Amino acid sequence: MSAVVSPIRDPLITGHKDYHQITEDICAPSERTPSAAWVTAFLIAVGALSVGIFCILWTIWFGIGTWNLNRTIGWGWDITNFVWWIGIGHAGTLISAILLLFRQKWRTGVNRAAEAMTIFAVLCAALFPGIHVGRMWVVFYFFPYPNTRGPLWVNFNSPLLWDLFAISTYFTVSLLFWYTGLVPDFATLRDRASGVRKKFYNFLSFGWTGAAKHWQRFESLSLVLAGICAPLVLSVHTIVSFDFATSVIPGWHTTIFPPYFVAGAIFSGFAMVLTLMIITRKILNLQDYITVEHIDSMNKVILLTGSIVGVAYISELVIAWYSGYIYEQFAFANRVQGVYWWSYFGMMTCNVLSPQIFWFRKFRRNIALTFFMSIFINIGMWFERFVIIPTTLARDYLPSSWSYYVPTWVEVGIFVGTLGIFFTLYLIFCRVAPVVAIAEVKAILKSSGDQYAGQNATGDHTSHDSHSHEEETLVH
Repeated sequence: MSAVVSPIRDPLITGHKDYHQITEDICAPSERTPSAAWVTAFLIAVGALSVGIFCILWTIWFGIGTWNLNRTIGWGWDITNFVWWIGIGHAGTLISAILLLFRQKWRTGVNRAAEAMTIFAVLCAALFPGIHVGRMWVVFYFFPYPNTRGPLWVNFNSPLLWDLFAISTYFTVSLLFWYTGLVPDFATLRDRASGVRKKFYNFLSFGWTGAAKHWQRFESLSLVLAGICAPLVLSVHTIVSFDFATSVIPGWHTTIFPPYFVAGAIFSGFAMVLTLMIITRKILNLQDYITVEHIDSMNKVILLTGSIVGVAYISELVIAWYSGYIYEQFAFANRVQGVYWWSYFGMMTCNVLSPQIFWFRKFRRNIALTFFMSIFINIGMWFERFVIIPTTLARDYLPSSWSYYVPTWVEVGIFVGTLGIFFTLYLIFCRVAPVVAIAEVKAILKSSGDQYAGQNATGDHTSHDSHSHEEETLVH
């Protein structure tokens, strides 16, 4: 008996696939020789990673003086990039967890890439606080633990320490959530492999056999971790916003930062997932599993979160004007009319105006336009972080301290290096594990495959009379 399917929704699996074809198609990238496109992308990513390593070693050897920080602007590209990567990382697990809890079928095409993106982005973000302290060998001072240094403890009242707890907790839970979903697919690869690869995947699959008890535990653990992840994501980026909101600096000391940062994180995270999905579906030939319908659904969320971010930007301006506090008013007037005006208008254009084209279905389903927009939005979200940090610090209470910040080649190189780390890890992940969850795609085949659903459905799957529809509804 086929599942009742809405005739309006387009299928999420195309190509008239059966269960065996799904396994063959999704396992193929992990089993075949790497394509020329994958090798080219990997070499570019490793090249960027090498640049980053060189610049990091240069910073450690010569000190923070190689950066263009000064007495006015103590946070430059490093913390800007830290918050940008944290924002991208926070959205990945939230996307997967929320869609799982709400039982959204289009989750199957995006959840694995989103969860992997979280892990790799948080690793990139964690690099910056370690470098920013200036002496990487005393990074252990970050951690509160019983020690022999006398009464020397970290400042528990500092949101920078709250960051440490929040991000490490979030990383741990996200890693568990991601790995849990991979276990059945590792077992599938194990059963198809031989020799060393078989032993490797046997170790990763934890002895998974597909027994009913295994599936029951898998489902329970996935739901529990998703339930933990959803509020954890909200709390973590809220705490990141406290790095600014708990200060008394005009332009930072505002209560709108927590929800504003969370909306911005989801916004930038969805954009990065779209970038990865569009590249992945092309390089690994997964167009039948990461479909235009998935991209359309993602663009709807981008439209919603982009509008929320736009409301937050306007609210900031209104709050500054209504406060009557001249220093707050000057901070926002300086963002719009000051020396960094280009970053403010770049932020508004990329994050608020450009996503509005997704009101039109034709544009939401245009893959080339979506790819361009996903990159455009992440550039805009980087501008947002830049506007918040250097632009605000460049003009303080003393005009004699005013300065203009421009990053050095070392700072730019470190940022390029984090992009290299991210894409190197993601490309290795594409070779080791299925990018799309095999088991979850099979679970929705009978309700979302194009031979069962949509206008081109074949056979008797769509020709139920009203009685059978009622009967099936009651059964489900």
